[in-house]
Amino acid sequence: MNDAFTAPGRFWRGNLHTHSNRSDGALEPEEVCRRYKAEGYDFIALTDHFIGAYGYPIIDTKPFRDNAFTTILGAELHSGAMQNGELWHVLAVGLPEDFTPPHAPGFHPVEGQESGPELARRAREAGAFVAIAHPQWSGLTLADARSIDAAHAVEIYNHGCATGADRADGWSVMDLLLSEGRHLTAIATDDAHFTEPDHFGGWVMVKAEENTPEALLQALKDGHFYASTGPQIHGIEIEGETLRVASSAAVSVIVQGQGSAAVARHGHSMTRAEIPLERFAKSPWLRVTVIDAAGKRAWSNPIWR
Repeated sequence: MNDAFTAPGRFWRGNLHTHSNRSDGALEPEEVCRRYKAEGYDFIALTDHFIGAYGYPIIDTKPFRDNAFTTILGAELHSGAMQNGELWHVLAVGLPEDFTPPHAPGFHPVEGQESGPELARRAREAGAFVAIAHPQWSGLTLADARSIDAAHAVEIYNHGCATGADRADGWSVMDLLLSEGRHLTAIATDDAHFTEPDHFGGWVMVKAEENTPEALLQALKDGHFYASTGPQIHGIEIEGETLRVASSAAVSVIVQGQGSAAVARHGHSMTRAEIPLERFAKSPWLRVTVIDAAGKRAWSNPIWR
């Protein structure tokens, strides 16, 4: 498998969804970067709300990079209405600083706006890694999710939405899209504002040869990462009709597939697990969840068979 575990390089820990006081966050950009570095992160993307009320910010975080910590420029994009009438939220990591803003004066849709899918396509064409943000929190319908055809990924865990609304999930939408043949990857994020305990709770582990914005962005687009709220995944391999997982200490390792297909292994301090794949004979894709004794989870990207 050409995936995160066979790609060259090492894993770098990063948060892809973060806010500062340049939009609705509490802290200066420099302090946001300092805190993530202090907590052991290798990189972040500062993704302030790209609306007119805040001056359409794409924050220059280049001054906060050093030889142990880097940043990727980005923003949370908004334009057009979802089916529930609320404004689209689209995460764009790796935006150019001169990305042309939509007509999005505030947090409410207005007539004549570019649609969310159109804005997502434009961001991807500009070089960004594009993700559907917090589907459960947004009240996203499956039709909404289908319409974002430029997405690389779905935000399957959002820590701020967990702490502030108990609506952290994106897997229900993601699994349905996978079963329709959409080749998407899965990110966990903080969506940190530092106005509540919404930070240091969800991240991605990205496999790249260098901790540089260019290498990390390419690895994200290539799917060379996994998502976590705690556990580490060291390896996933398929041999014949057996899937093997190596991880940090876990109490459960679960493989999921299309429809109701799922097989679990439970135990104590497990660092290896083997899952038979007979149950997944009709599933074109698989994914893996690792759960530790504290209930924290790590998720692989989908594996297409």
